[in-house]
Amino acid sequence: MRSSELLKKMLEGDRPALARMISLIENRSADLLPLMAEVHKRSGQAHVVGVTGPPGSGKSTLVDQLIAAFRKEEKKVGVIAIDPSSPFSGGAILGDRIRMQSHAGDDGVFIRSLGSRGSHGGLSKATREVVRLLDAAGMDVVLVETVGVGQTELDIMEIAQTTIVLLTPESGDAIQTMKAGILEIANIFVVNKSDRPGGERLRQELLAMMEMGAQKDSWKVPVLLTQAVKGAGLPELVQSLERHRSHWIKTNDQKWQQKRAEEELREIVVDELVKKADFSIKKGANPYQRAQEILAKLSRIF
Repeated sequence: MRSSELLKKMLEGDRPALARMISLIENRSADLLPLMAEVHKRSGQAHVVGVTGPPGSGKSTLVDQLIAAFRKEEKKVGVIAIDPSSPFSGGAILGDRIRMQSHAGDDGVFIRSLGSRGSHGGLSKATREVVRLLDAAGMDVVLVETVGVGQTELDIMEIAQTTIVLLTPESGDAIQTMKAGILEIANIFVVNKSDRPGGERLRQELLAMMEMGAQKDSWKVPVLLTQAVKGAGLPELVQSLERHRSHWIKTNDQKWQQKRAEEELREIVVDELVKKADFSIKKGANPYQRAQEILAKLSRIF
């Protein structure tokens, strides 16, 4: 099936076509640019939510509960689960995300695992484009679950409108080493597994950290307590997501869209130039000298 026909079927709601379109993105199809140009025209409506946090904090369980909550509101939900890639195949390792497959039979839910393929920020290179694809396919909410949390996880801000940072009571010591990063990332803090000792103490520490730090805008970052396995605290989280969505539309929409467009343009151009450049080098040659030769050729194009 031609790519243009595949896109047409995807826009008509065909789920197998959507899955195949994502594969075209992952495999960097030759006609990806014109396809994504069409996708871009039809995107921009979904609420994109990033979910990040240390391993073992319960991200997949929380995402599973959020899917159920949004489906009760009859919202269509797309999920992108970023997994550490196999060093041999580049494929995604699903791990405990199998629990999310309980929604696999629901036509209002689409779940796809993407390999991080060595991306330093924990986000697959294809993530931004797949988000656009799910948006164009009619998803009301797109949840992006990342590999972990830390300074290198800041790239989630370039994709998500709302970012949830998930921690556990045991995260208290760890947040001291990464507090600058998570303060910049978080629109909503969630202390999961809050029935464990130290849950309320961590909540108070986070509130104190935010009091001392500079606020990005007028949004006051909530710190919520949850027990995702039991669904405890989920209604408050969904309400906070809706409030932040409204706040974001009022304050950041145009500015964020412009920044996002600039980042996308940069990635697109760099990818295309890399594909066209000749990186061959003779045995024993100087790579810095070879780089100068390649850049000199590119400079003549511009």
